[in-house]
Parts: sequence; C-alpha cells; structure tokens
Amino acid sequence: MSKNIDIVEVGPRDGLQNEPVPFSTEDKLDLICQVMAAGARRIEVASFVHPKVVPQMADAEKLVAGLPDNRDVTYIGLVVNGRGYERALATRGNGRGIDEIGCVAVVSDTFAMKNQGQTSDESIAISKDIIRRAKKDGLSAQVTLSAAFGCPFEGLVDPARVVRIAENLAEAEPQEIAIADTIGVAVPSQVRDLFGALQEALPEMKFRGHFHNTRNTGIANAWAAYEAGVRTFDASLAGLGGCPFAPKATGNIATEDLVYMFERSGVKTGLDLKALIGSAHWVGDKLGRQPPAMVSQAGEFPRELAS
Repeated sequence: MSKNIDIVEVGPRDGLQNEPVPFSTEDKLDLICQVMAAGARRIEVASFVHPKVVPQMADAEKLVAGLPDNRDVTYIGLVVNGRGYERALATRGNGRGIDEIGCVAVVSDTFAMKNQGQTSDESIAISKDIIRRAKKDGLSAQVTLSAAFGCPFEGLVDPARVVRIAENLAEAEPQEIAIADTIGVAVPSQVRDLFGALQEALPEMKFRGHFHNTRNTGIANAWAAYEAGVRTFDASLAGLGGCPFAPKATGNIATEDLVYMFERSGVKTGLDLKALIGSAHWVGDKLGRQPPAMVSQAGEFPRELAS
C-alpha cells in the first residue's frame, strides 16, 4: 500500500461557511497563509455562491485577490451553477485567481433543492457542464458527490445510485470525484464497500474522501477509505464545518486529527502537525470557543520510546 496521501485543506471554505462568528477577509487570508506554512498545497479557499445564502463567503472575490502568489499551491473555488463559475473565472482576470473549480452534485432531490436549488439530476447536468467549460478555459475541475451515504431528509442512499451518478459524472472527465459523507452517517464497512464498487466501475478515476464527524466515525471512515485505495482526503483545520442546509450536521474531520492518525501509522501527509495545532488554537481564539478537533486539545505525543 502507498505510504503517502494528499490532504485538501477545506477549512477556509467548508470549515467557515457555517460559522456564526464572522471572519474578516484578513483573518481568512491569515488562516490560508498558516495552513500553507504547515505544508498545505491544495486549499479550498472560497465558494462563489449568493452572499445572502452563505454570508461567510460574501467576500470571495476580495479574498482571492489577496491570495499569495505561491505557484506550489492550488487554490480551489467551489461553484454550484453557471453564475458562480463565471465569478470564479473572472478572478483570473485580476491576477492569479482560482486554479481549480470544485463542483457539487447531490445524490438526493430534497437535499439538492435545499442546498443549491436544483434537483439531483439538474445538479449532475450542471456539474458536467461546468467541468467541460472549465477545461476549455484552461482550469482543472473536479466534482463532489454530496450526501453519498445518507440524506438528512430522505434517509439511506442506495450505493448503486451513487455508482451510477459517478459513472454519469465521469463522462465529463473531471480530474477527480469526491465521495462525501455530508451528514456524517457512514461507518467503515459502508465506506470500504462503496469505494470498492466505485473503483470497480471506474478503475481509471481518481477518488477523494470527504468525511464529517457528526457521529464520531469520520476518522475511522478515512482509514477505511485508505484501505480501499483512496489517497486524497478533505479535512478542515480544527474540525470546523457543517452545512447550513443539513440539520444537525457538524464539522469535517479535523486536519490535525487526520495527520496524527496517518503519520503515526507510517503514512506521510507532508503536513506539520505542530504547526497545525498552533493554528487550531489561533482559530479557537478567533471563535471564542474550543473547536471540536481532538488532537489540538490533547497535543502531540512522542514518537520515540523513553530511554
């Protein structure tokens, strides 16, 4: 098995979008610079959605304009419709801009309507269209398949439907498909089975794992995905996150928790755990509360036996 994984830091977007405490553009840029200094090389920095729907993302263009011009880092912008794509594309006319487009397709109709005002089928068609447009415009593009293990309104999801949707999305040739446990209902056996079925159906496709820790299974699910062959994972510094349109949804798996598990298991992440813990404390100070991540609360642990 590969002894290296890649982590996509989603804290500046997915982590902050549901936070009631406002983060200024300057604070967001500070956060992005901190995770870059800790080794993050692929960062989801903003979503281009209507500011009335997700107020924390209202400064997307201003934020992108202030990003450091670090050519070793890929900046991801999330879009859910054509208007959002046009906004993301326009950032490239004022400097570096967004490097990668992230689309969202949703498995269930009810959640798709509440999350982005589209049916499930519409979200798939729109994602495919945006992926194709992005490639023509010289941008890389990927897609997240949301609520892949369960919908907060419709309940259980048929794994066969997830595979069919992934096959449909693959027709647009995204660079990657993320499978998201948006509301944190999955358990490791489901994760292994679903990724196994996806890789059997689409052996050439790269898959990414996106897990939430709503029911305390997120880290275990990430390990199950790794055992199933997944080598790229989303994570959010300090365990921030949640979805404004999914009742009781809590944070993403924490970057520092994921790094601790993999590094101590001999799997390299390229991230500096000590720096991540320091940044998580900084986030907690900004929020005025203790974030949910466990490792930043407990601290590091020695790798070597005491002499």
